[in-house]
Amino acid sequence: MPVRIRLARRGRRHLATYSIVVADSRAPRDGKHIEKLGIYDPNTNPETIMINEQRAVYWLQVGAQPTDTARSLLRKAGVLYLYHLLKGVKKGALTEEQAYAKFNEWKKQKQEKLRKLAEQIKNKEKEKAAKIIEEERKIAQKRAEEIAKKFAEKAQKEAEENQQQEQEAQAEEQKSE
Repeated sequence: MPVRIRLARRGRRHLATYSIVVADSRAPRDGKHIEKLGIYDPNTNPETIMINEQRAVYWLQVGAQPTDTARSLLRKAGVLYLYHLLKGVKKGALTEEQAYAKFNEWKKQKQEKLRKLAEQIKNKEKEKAAKIIEEERKIAQKRAEEIAKKFAEKAQKEAEENQQQEQEAQAEEQKSE
């Protein structure tokens, strides 16, 4: 029975999430699987990858072959790096403690990069929102100036008309006197 590590689609239309599963290669994509290793959510920014590293390494050690997409996700999550380090332990190149120390250091660096990336994305969104608000403020100010100008012109016309009516009324009074 050839075993594959692959993705199984979950979620609704246009908002898919994926389960990273170990399944018989003959089973349908979203069908029966042997074990669920984690999830992959491409809808978040940056994308979310949560994998049980120990179980994924176990399945790689017993011969499960990842698909191309699953391989790239395992690489991003560090599972293939841990698998590589554990191969070195079997060969005697380093101890298990050293392998896990290297892996944990790599994982810390990766999490720091992701945190910085998320921070940059958040700052860009804030700047974009601030820019949009500033543009809307300018537009509102222009509209207010135009409205004020129209009212000022209207008030000036009314004042001129009132002044003409007063002059006419005074002229009539002087004629009647």
